[in-house]
Amino acid sequence: MAKIGRPGLPSDRRQQVWELWKAGASISEISRTVESPPGSIFSILLPFGGFYQAPQRRRAGTLTLEEREEISRGLAAGESYRAIGRRLGRPASTISREVAKNKGARRYRAVDAEDRAWRRARRPQKCKLARNPVLRGYVAARLREDWSPEQIAGTLRKRHPAGSGMRVSHETIYKSLFVQSRGVLSKELQKHLRSGRPIRRSVHNNVTGQWRSQIKDAVSISERPAEVEDRAIPGHWEGDLLMGRHWTQIATVVERATRFTVLVQVDGRDMEAVTAGLSREMNLLPEQLRRSLTWDRGMELADHKSVTKNTGLHVYFADPRSPWQRGTNENTNRLLRQYFPKGVSMKDLTQADLNVVAARLNSRPRKSLSFDTPADRLQALLR
Repeated sequence: MAKIGRPGLPSDRRQQVWELWKAGASISEISRTVESPPGSIFSILLPFGGFYQAPQRRRAGTLTLEEREEISRGLAAGESYRAIGRRLGRPASTISREVAKNKGARRYRAVDAEDRAWRRARRPQKCKLARNPVLRGYVAARLREDWSPEQIAGTLRKRHPAGSGMRVSHETIYKSLFVQSRGVLSKELQKHLRSGRPIRRSVHNNVTGQWRSQIKDAVSISERPAEVEDRAIPGHWEGDLLMGRHWTQIATVVERATRFTVLVQVDGRDMEAVTAGLSREMNLLPEQLRRSLTWDRGMELADHKSVTKNTGLHVYFADPRSPWQRGTNENTNRLLRQYFPKGVSMKDLTQADLNVVAARLNSRPRKSLSFDTPADRLQALLR
């Protein structure tokens, strides 16, 4: 059997690929480090869905490659199993079993026998989803509704007691999607994952912020009231533009306490269009839910004073290159990429189209809300 990865890439280099991937290096960075083309790196990661593969270790007492080569030489010289065993310090029965498992004395090859031994040592077990068709059906149905594996796992934990057989970890779901050799979940279900990636990314991968221009009379996030930070009082929002192809965009606004999302159709990224769109949609909300809005340093909200005048929202601006200060909005925008992928134009989207997507997102359970939905949390506040 051919080894996984680029032909000729030694096992220690393949393991180096996995260690770098686990540490959060990109495929390009790994390619430069191990001096192998990016396509070859990807071919190593893809069969395992990007899930880290720990180095295999030989169990004590098993035959080594050197011993197998000695067996092969002995067989070629016509020696008996007993004679080969005496030279290796092994029982004749061990030599006999080794040869029988690997095509017999005439076709025995040490390298092939070594590869088969490693494959047999893996002894893959059926995962929980493969053993439980009811659980597998539930997971597949929720994936088709665009639930994330973590949302599915969290909801199952909330609804079913331990030991019921109706619980599964989100990592098991991801593995069953990305490692198709498991034969559990259909590959077509991958398209319902919001990331759209063919392999699982390391949690250590990160992105850097972007430079933003100065805004006149901008009120810094450092002056934002403490009540905003603890999420105890609703009505505090975070917002930004979600960009599409050819400089098209929509505005996304998410409430910090409930994670309720409002999507806003805007005709351009200029301050007049963004100010008008935000004023229009935010004024549809009850007054008690319009307390503050935290935005990044984009010039599209340079007319922040008009937003405050029109809606009552006090506008605060995050520090440059600090997207974590609007973490709720950043996370929501990542969710929205499932519906608005990068490179797709948003020019023809209507407000009605955006309302449909927002309703779908607001009806999905969130881990941060103990797997309640944003719509449920908001409705509870308005009662």
